[in-house]
Amino acid sequence: MAVTAHAARRVVAVRHGETAWSVSGQHTGTTDIPLTDDGRRLAARLRAVVAGESFALVLTSPLQRARETCALCGLADTAVIEPDLVEWNYGKYEGLTPAQIHATAPGWLIFRDGCPGGETPAEVGARVDRVIARARAVDGDVALFAHGHVLRVLVARWLGLPPGAGQHFLLDTGTLNVLSYYRGLPAVKTWNAPAFVGGDGAGRSTGGVASSPTGKASWRPTSASPR
Repeated sequence: MAVTAHAARRVVAVRHGETAWSVSGQHTGTTDIPLTDDGRRLAARLRAVVAGESFALVLTSPLQRARETCALCGLADTAVIEPDLVEWNYGKYEGLTPAQIHATAPGWLIFRDGCPGGETPAEVGARVDRVIARARAVDGDVALFAHGHVLRVLVARWLGLPPGAGQHFLLDTGTLNVLSYYRGLPAVKTWNAPAFVGGDGAGRSTGGVASSPTGKASWRPTSASPR
């Protein structure tokens, strides 16, 4: 699936920071809860990664945990609310943990089965397809602030895979992901990367996405990037 030369160069997709329910493992779809203090602290680290970047478009889920993460990254002033980035509607499974769900529905998989009273994988896929089309219509980089399951479906659809393929892309809170292209084909440059600034004090990388001495994030192209 080749794309036009005017499509978005990169989509920087950020999963919101930690919430009380992400810690407890409860499914948090449309329930609108804030970040925890740790969630705010870790999300704020991403600001050093995106600082100085110029985004042609910034989209955020309307839910406060995503909007707050966007604000902590310093992009609230230019952000546009995008309802299609809201988290998967879990229906009857809202607020339940996987263990509670499996007690009554053994073998349940959200990426295969969807949620009773909520959304199917195909319905979430249709939403993220609209987001991808909007991003690809932009000439420049795009930033997205959203949620775990919806972003996992989004990366699958970015690559031209079915929505259910999102099950293969694990995604933690407060992480940065970069979707790009390789020879005109959709590709993943960075996935599930926590932010850090610098190293461990001894010149060693500690993992995640770092800001460089020039203030540019390490996910920008380098001479070592594949051509």
